[in-house]
Amino acid sequence: MNIDIKAALSDDVNTILKIENACFSNPWSEGSIRESFENPDSRFYLAFCEGEPAGYLGVQVFSGEGNMLNVATLPEFRRQGVAKALINKALENEMEFLTLEVRESNEAAIALYTSLGFVKVGARPDYYSNPTETAILMTKTIKEIK
Repeated sequence: MNIDIKAALSDDVNTILKIENACFSNPWSEGSIRESFENPDSRFYLAFCEGEPAGYLGVQVFSGEGNMLNVATLPEFRRQGVAKALINKALENEMEFLTLEVRESNEAAIALYTSLGFVKVGARPDYYSNPTETAILMTKTIKEIK
């Protein structure tokens, strides 16, 4: 499958909102997405498969530190490399490391992140709601800090 990744613009908020609502039990609101777009440290990417929106990723980069805000792939496009392509695009940003949180029950995502070089570095109990669940904190070192 051909996956095209493009930098998302503020005009893409509705597309991101549709993906967010289809993928998460506690999705971000339109206001939260728009607010993140206004942050100069935020970058959003959209993935397209055969011209159709398939997923998105948001990341914040500040002083060499990356924090993945969200990555989501529509159900019909899962297990086809969309999330991996989005994460690899995010890793092109200038940063020393990238950190993310993932539900401890999301074994598929944890396996993907591990395959991309992320390691478990901690846990945040009761981080997620609907249902309440611990977040596993994972980090990938991109550049050794001097």
